[in-house]
Amino acid sequence: MHITLRAMGSGDADAVVEFLASNTFPFHVLASPTPGGLPPGVETGRFWNEETQGYWIDDAGHCIGMAVLQDLRDDTPMFDLRLGDSHRGRGGGTAALRALCALVFTSMPDVVRFEGQTREDNIAMRRTFLRAGFLKEAHYRLGWPTADGERLASVAYSILRQDWESNTVTPFDWNDLPD
Repeated sequence: MHITLRAMGSGDADAVVEFLASNTFPFHVLASPTPGGLPPGVETGRFWNEETQGYWIDDAGHCIGMAVLQDLRDDTPMFDLRLGDSHRGRGGGTAALRALCALVFTSMPDVVRFEGQTREDNIAMRRTFLRAGFLKEAHYRLGWPTADGERLASVAYSILRQDWESNTVTPFDWNDLPD
């Protein structure tokens, strides 16, 4: 795969609405968004402002999804990654996440770590995190509300700048307290 990221801007509002409304996202609270059901703000810069920047994910010139960097004023930004329905299960998520890491760590010198979260049942994304060099850091029990009113665990992963630079994963001891 040859993944590139294209920054979104005000001219992309209609395309963002179209992308979100024409795909399903079963692991998001709003799994099947409709143009009228999308949260307000797409047209006014929800995905391109001082705290947030959206990107189109292209593979060899074809758009396969979108990613949004959030908390850009912090030294630990987060992201939301969404691939189009027909582009899942082909390695695009891992390639896109690696491209996001490269973007963050090469263009944001104050970033120490890069974090993402997903639901406990999103096995594909959890594997994507691991393949991209992220480490599981937290398991927030009942931390993710679902569309049907249930709650699942939210699982947090991150990658450290030093690990990205050295292509390693620094482990830690989950059971670090003495008996």
